[in-house]
Amino acid sequence: MQLETDMQAEKEGGIGWLTFNNPERRNAVSLEMWQAIAVILEDFARDDAVRVVIMRGAGDKAFVAGADISQFEEKRKDAAAAAAYGEIAKAGWRAISRLEKPLVAMIRGFCIGGGLAIAMKADIRIAAADAEFGIPAAKLGIAYGYDGVKNLVDLVGPAQAKSILFTGRRIGAEMALRIGLVNEVVPVEALEPTVRELAATLIANAPLSIKAAKLTVAEVLRGEAGRDAALLERLQAECFNSADYREGRRAFMEKRKPAFTGH
Repeated sequence: MQLETDMQAEKEGGIGWLTFNNPERRNAVSLEMWQAIAVILEDFARDDAVRVVIMRGAGDKAFVAGADISQFEEKRKDAAAAAAYGEIAKAGWRAISRLEKPLVAMIRGFCIGGGLAIAMKADIRIAAADAEFGIPAAKLGIAYGYDGVKNLVDLVGPAQAKSILFTGRRIGAEMALRIGLVNEVVPVEALEPTVRELAATLIANAPLSIKAAKLTVAEVLRGEAGRDAALLERLQAECFNSADYREGRRAFMEKRKPAFTGH
C-alpha cells in the first residue's frame, strides 16, 4: 500500500513494513503523513497475518529527521494552530500507542525531534552505527509534551533526559546505546539483516504471550496506583486457555518447534 502522503506500507512474511518515504526532506513527517500512519497501523493491527511491525526511513540519510518544519509557518504558527495540528496528528500517535503487536524501529542516519519521539514509541530500537539522535526543541523555542518527555525519562532517566532536552545537541549511536536510548547498535550493512532476524524470532513466538508481555510492561510503568489488575489477570487467563499454550506444551514434549497461530 502506498498512500499519497509520502508513507508506504508493505506486508511480507508476517512483517508489516511502515516506511517514512520523504527522503528529500530526510523523511520529515508532514501532517498528511500523520494521517496516513493511523490508516496503515490500524490495517496492520486488524490483519492476523502481520505478527510484527517494523518502522524505517527511506534512503540512507535518515530514519525521521523530525517534523516537516516547512509546514510550521502555516499550520503551527501559534498556540491555536499548533493545537489544531496536534489534534490531527493524535490519530497517528494513538495508532502507534495502541498497537498490541511488537513494534520495532530500524534506525539509520538522523533520528531527530519528532523522529526520536516516534522511535521511542517502538518496543525495540535497533540502530546502525551512523545513527544520530537529538531533540532540538530548545533551539526552536518549542516545549516538548508530557508523553514525549515521559518516554524519554523512562528510557534514559531524568539526568540524561535533561541533558538531551536542555542542550538540543546530537548524540551518536554508541552514546545512545550506553544511556539506554536504543537496544542494539550494528554496522550499517548489518542493520536490515539484524532486524529481519529479530522479526523472525518474534514471528516464531506465541503472539498472545508477546501481547501479554507488552501490555504488562506498560502497566508496570503506570505505577501501582494506576495499574489495571483485571487486565493483567485477563491476559494471563487468555494465554493459559489458548490453543497456542496447548501447542507449546505438545511441541516441548515432542521436541519440535511450535507452530503458533495467535489463538
